[in-house]
Amino acid sequence: MQLLYTALSGAKQNQIAMQIRANNLANVSTTGFKADLERTVAFQLEGYGFETRQMSQSQKAGTDFAQGQLQSTGRSLDLAIQGEGFLTVAGEDGQQAYTRSGNLMVGAQGEVTINGRAVLTMGGPLVLPEYQQIEFGRDGTVSVIPQGGGAQIEVAQLQLVSPDIANLTKGQDGLFRLADNAIAGQDEQVQLVSGFLESSNVNAVHELVSSMAVNRQFELQIKMMKTADTIAQVGNKLVGGS
Repeated sequence: MQLLYTALSGAKQNQIAMQIRANNLANVSTTGFKADLERTVAFQLEGYGFETRQMSQSQKAGTDFAQGQLQSTGRSLDLAIQGEGFLTVAGEDGQQAYTRSGNLMVGAQGEVTINGRAVLTMGGPLVLPEYQQIEFGRDGTVSVIPQGGGAQIEVAQLQLVSPDIANLTKGQDGLFRLADNAIAGQDEQVQLVSGFLESSNVNAVHELVSSMAVNRQFELQIKMMKTADTIAQVGNKLVGGS
């Protein structure tokens, strides 16, 4: 039974790792996506006898914050962070959340969203007046030339933040948040570039190779469970005298 449960523990963690790898591969083309990293630790079972058994235990998945490649789109509403930092959007709960995805969309009433989430500025959600041309400064300032022409006017400044990534957690919606709904302040050092999008930082080849390695480990754990079952059957026969 000890062998069975030890192998089962390892197989469970391998299955979780395969799910994480599969999710990374599914998002290899998702703008601004940051790869997830499985995290497993060994812990010692306590009890009677020698303390020699080690089991596997999963921890919350980590995140690879390495920057993806910046790809030129030529679209003025496509934005990318150069270096560290995040754009700020409103989550479903209305609280601040952070993203590296910068494919802005403008609604019928001028509301600006990223993947359906309202883009936040220093003064609240970004709502644009009717405009003929739009321009984003490196510091996040939003300037437009009104419909019909005229002088360029500044209408808002995007909320660009650079919180400590050690304090960030990724939600099921792919957005990052600080613990206890804490709010990150504006960081003037964050640099924005217009006409570019940041690609996913997932390395498809690395993920495929890692998936194959994890799958082999899973198969070994299954073989160990079958071996444990065989040993148990032989033991039962010996005890039963048959």
